[in-house]
This record gives sequence, C-alpha cells and structure tokens, in this order.
Amino acid sequence: MLCDPRGIVQGFRMVLADDVWFKSLVPLMAEVRQQMGEKPVYISFDIDGLDPSFAPGTGTPEIAGLTPSQALEIIRGCAGLNVVGCDLVEVAPMYDLSGNTALTAANLLFEMLCTLPGVESV
Repeated sequence: MLCDPRGIVQGFRMVLADDVWFKSLVPLMAEVRQQMGEKPVYISFDIDGLDPSFAPGTGTPEIAGLTPSQALEIIRGCAGLNVVGCDLVEVAPMYDLSGNTALTAANLLFEMLCTLPGVESV
C-alpha cells in the first residue's frame, strides 16, 4: 500500500499504533475534529486494534496494539463531533475465558454512546 508522508491512503489518514505509543492522543483527535467539522461521523471500533494482552478474545490478535486507555482517549476525543452511529466488531468471547474482552468491549461501546449528540456526560 502506498501512502504519502502524512499517511493519506485513498482519502483516509492512516495512523499506526506504534506512531501513538507513549503519546497523548488529544492532539490527534483535535485534528480529527477540525477535519470533520459538522460532517456526519460513524465510529467503528475493531477490538483487535487493542493489544491482545488486554483483549485476547478476537479472531485476529496482533501484538503491539493500543491500550484500553488509548482507545478511551480516541473515543472520548470524538465528543463534540456529529456522531450519527457507532459499532464495535470482532469480539469472539470463546477465545477469552476471562471475559475481559467482552467487558472491555461493553465499556468502549458505552463510551461511544456517550459521544452521541445530545447525550450529557458527567
């Protein structure tokens, strides 16, 4: 896949997990908010974006993924956008006997619902 130095691929900006290690994602999400403006936003979160040490219950675990804290920072950074819907995919509970993946997924979905316009958070 070819992309320009800014990570733009076919109109999408690609940000790799290792590009955000040990960094706040607040500046990145500010860029997203600026780029999107009032346009409708649909959030789709793939649980295998998280490191499998936090969410092993997925069909395609890959090491060196995001932490749950980073996922929360991304999702919470969507507050104020014109979020029209959201989903979370790739949870496979049978691969995680601890239930941590399902618990993490449920919490991330709750956070996504909190970004919907008109939802007040405390």
